[in-house]
Amino acid sequence: MLGQMMHRPLLIQPMMAYAAAYHGDQELVTRCVEGGIHRYTYRAAYARMGQLANALTRLGVKPHDRIGTVAWNTHRHFELYYAVAGIGAVCHTINPRLFHDQLTYIVNHAADRFLFVDLTFVPILEKLAPHLKGVEAYVILTDGAHMPQTTLHPVLCYEELLAPEDGVCEWPEFDENTAAALCYTSGTTGNPKGALYSHRSTVIHALSIFVGADGRWLTTKDSLLLVVPMFHVSAWGFPFMAPIAGTKLVFPGADYSGQALHELLAAERVTFTAGVPTVWIGLLGYLREHGLKLTTLTRMLCGGTAPPEAMMREFEQEHGVEFIQGWGMTETSPVGSLCVLPPAQAALPDDARYRLKRKQGRAPFGYDMRIVGDDGAILEHDGTAAGELQVRGNWVISGYFRDEAATRAAMDLDGWFRTGDVASIDAQGFMEITDRTKDLIKSGGEWISSIALENSVIGHPDVSEAAAIARPHPKWGERPLLVVVPKAGRTPSKESVLAYLKDKVAPWWLPDDVVVAADLPHTATGKVSKAQLRDRFKDHVLPTA
Repeated sequence: MLGQMMHRPLLIQPMMAYAAAYHGDQELVTRCVEGGIHRYTYRAAYARMGQLANALTRLGVKPHDRIGTVAWNTHRHFELYYAVAGIGAVCHTINPRLFHDQLTYIVNHAADRFLFVDLTFVPILEKLAPHLKGVEAYVILTDGAHMPQTTLHPVLCYEELLAPEDGVCEWPEFDENTAAALCYTSGTTGNPKGALYSHRSTVIHALSIFVGADGRWLTTKDSLLLVVPMFHVSAWGFPFMAPIAGTKLVFPGADYSGQALHELLAAERVTFTAGVPTVWIGLLGYLREHGLKLTTLTRMLCGGTAPPEAMMREFEQEHGVEFIQGWGMTETSPVGSLCVLPPAQAALPDDARYRLKRKQGRAPFGYDMRIVGDDGAILEHDGTAAGELQVRGNWVISGYFRDEAATRAAMDLDGWFRTGDVASIDAQGFMEITDRTKDLIKSGGEWISSIALENSVIGHPDVSEAAAIARPHPKWGERPLLVVVPKAGRTPSKESVLAYLKDKVAPWWLPDDVVVAADLPHTATGKVSKAQLRDRFKDHVLPTA
């Protein structure tokens, strides 16, 4: 027997309709790529989304067509999120930091019909255009006064495309399982793989993460600086959470420098922000250098890679900002866990509290996690056992877009997704990533966590960033090599680094060598690229070998 309830499909466009109706006067602010600050309201944004939807229809965009974006966090990119999905097409956000051959592969594999491009990325698209098979036109995200001279053809101006259209749109209604957005992995091994999100998964993700944050962010009183890029994994769902919460949105445009972010944080009285550790390292460096404090910011979310404890402590103890860690993947829409401490844990002494805050957190409702041993056995959630992390839920992919081989490799026979992360889960449900399966260091038959080594050394007063990789050893098979990047004006030595680590990790975990480097290679999503680092140090011989 079925319940006698109305069935309304869970679609993306109604979230903005709600914002326009109930939070219509709330402000959205953009630092424009062209320069200057743009301001308008949710009500005005919704009208422009209607104009854009009508323009897309006039261009011949049909349901299920893929529409690519190569763009920064701006109000125009925000409009594309809703207008493209709202007419039943697929908004394909493209990470411009990928290699050119990866970008070409992604656009062709997705079969994008149109590409919407910010001014910054026009030169990149000019190089790629001869190899893009199905792109019918390029739309530059600017106005007529700033249209560049370009070899892209045919080319359209975004503002001129919208100008003749009416803001009233007859938004269609369709199945909530219809594809809404497409995002590709960074392709660290093989070609990038596509995660195709549905309207239903996107709405449930937004609602569940909003609730899972336990009131830590997004109210009508808040101002959100959206630092996490909209060109990757739907900016962690914040473009969908903010409208239903009625939160002021601040888009940083193309400038992610410490100075630019601090200016926006202060000028727009930002209370909450979200981004990856590399951005926050830059912001902290700027604050230290200029003797500045964060005056309005109260909470921040950090994800993408495990943040060091020293960073958490500095934000919380020096600036009074609650530091919240999250974990996820492209394949999980992306949020899979949040380290929001319940009252009892939040009241623990600092050392115990930070031991918990170092963990990636607990799963929100609608999402399950388990750990599996090498033999396939499901392991206990006792905080000690470690195995491959597997997940399932309403916003986890069931397969990769047009890639059966990758789907077979990623999906467990029981329908769980294999993350490739090694993790433990304690009795309270707090999950901790100990490494990627491919980044673990196996020494004498025992595993050493590269992440634990990296996070331990970040507290060193002379170290700003670190990465540990395995190097061959004739006796132990593999031993750790630690590569550190110094803070500005500092010169860490191998001896000082090893002395600092001595009481923080097991003796047999201590690196066999420490190398000081000017920088570390990063992936397109801001993570340290262990593959590139291993290649850089492929000829490095450990002194103990």
